[in-house]
Amino acid sequence: MSPVEMILQEAVKLKPVERAALIKGLVNSMDVPDKKIEAMWIKESRSRLEAIESGKLETVKYEELFSE
Repeated sequence: MSPVEMILQEAVKLKPVERAALIKGLVNSMDVPDKKIEAMWIKESRSRLEAIESGKLETVKYEELFSE
């Protein structure tokens, strides 16, 4: 039996609230932001905001976009 199977076998014996906490902990452990990607998005969003504020980039109102 693999370690994962052994852990799962034990985990299903937990109370529902304990299993939910375990699931939440596992999911949260996988949701670690990549610092490089995060930095790239910050740079890109600042660039887009600057382009909008300077008039280099035109925006479209939500209503106009989805009225078609």
